[in-house]
Amino acid sequence: MCERGDAAPTFVKLIVKTEGSQMYSERKFPVTNTIREVKQKLELLTGASANSMRLELRDSEDVKVIKVLTNDDNLRLDAYPICDGLVLHVSDPLLNTDEFKDISKVQKVELSEEAYNRRNNTARAFLQKNGLGRFNEDAQERARRLEEEKARKQKEILKVIHVGNRCQVVGIPGQPRRRGTVAYVGEVDFKPGVWVGVHYDLPLGKNDGSVAGKRYFECPPNYGGFVRPADLVIGNFLPEGDCTDGDEIDLDEEL
Repeated sequence: MCERGDAAPTFVKLIVKTEGSQMYSERKFPVTNTIREVKQKLELLTGASANSMRLELRDSEDVKVIKVLTNDDNLRLDAYPICDGLVLHVSDPLLNTDEFKDISKVQKVELSEEAYNRRNNTARAFLQKNGLGRFNEDAQERARRLEEEKARKQKEILKVIHVGNRCQVVGIPGQPRRRGTVAYVGEVDFKPGVWVGVHYDLPLGKNDGSVAGKRYFECPPNYGGFVRPADLVIGNFLPEGDCTDGDEIDLDEEL
């Protein structure tokens, strides 16, 4: 039972839920509204018809039905044991909330490739007319050359990276330089391309040499990581924490 207090409220906040829908919203109603007026407001919110709508006042957990509000549409809200936080459950036997859940029932407009190409108001026509995207031959050629150069450079870099090499990770923005030993070189399942697995000297990594259940090398937790070949420098680096550095080979300078 709701506690009214000394002064009767002029508004009540209810949680409106519709049968068959996961959506809900909080709405404020004047307690002087009749049930008919409430139903008319809920038509716009729920899509249910005021003439066939059924209203139930439920507890805040939406479990227990406190009162059915549709016996007399002329009664006002304050005629019922109503207070903030209760659920106003809306149902309508004529409302099909599953109507558009199966998209196979929705009519679609389908065009053949030939018919689409004949249209002049499509995104493809705009790109082609203005020489943008894949229709920009110069840009496509530049991108192709960049990819070829990137692949060539990575191939050259991989010639000097071997398991057991001492290394320093230097090319990752926002990350400190970290030393370790190359523990894996090759392709991986979690991302395309060739990656280098590093066993760090200190627990500055993200894994133990395995990713998504697949093991690539052995190391303690948080001592392992994977980097792109271009982010490495190979050299005679002393273990992390030593005061003197050994000689290093900067792979970018070697190429």
